[in-house]
Amino acid sequence: MKKVNVILFSEFELLDATGPIEIFSRLADYQVTCFSENGGLITSAQGVQLQTTPFLTIDPRGILLIPGGKGTRRLVDNDQYLSQLKQLSIEAEYVLTVCTGAALLAKTGLLNNQRATTNKLAFSWVKSVNQNVKWVEQARWVVSRNIYTSSGVSAGMDMVLGFIADRHDQQLAKQVAREIEYNWHEDPDVDPFAITE
Repeated sequence: MKKVNVILFSEFELLDATGPIEIFSRLADYQVTCFSENGGLITSAQGVQLQTTPFLTIDPRGILLIPGGKGTRRLVDNDQYLSQLKQLSIEAEYVLTVCTGAALLAKTGLLNNQRATTNKLAFSWVKSVNQNVKWVEQARWVVSRNIYTSSGVSAGMDMVLGFIADRHDQQLAKQVAREIEYNWHEDPDVDPFAITE
């Protein structure tokens, strides 16, 4: 059983987390659990509450999913939180970020000298968090070693389908996309929402 550890925090972006959760939950050999620093109910930026268990209970081996959202702007200055997140990321087999979740991972230093992307509407802010990352402005998602980073909100779903295609095969990813009636942007290098000048 492959474990998917979803990290939630106050004012996370709901679809950043629940889109990938929906996709992973379609696969019989994946188990999804939501975690937060202290456990309990966590409220999204949309006011929806999800139940979580504390960081201390995580078996870090597996997939770590870090969503974005308004809460990331507060957490990038929380050294204790970032220290915990860094350790969880080091121990994870794969780390996946959605939207401004990349800012949190970047602040840990684990994206230094690696290619990564993030929400185009928050690109300047995320880039300012860590200038040592090779930020990719036009990409739906980017893979660097065992780290996947994706653009804004729904791009997380494209990334997870891409992750499934990489780990399993393209047909399985397409099958899941059909089941949830989702138009998958299959090419990670093409982002129809990227801001071009």
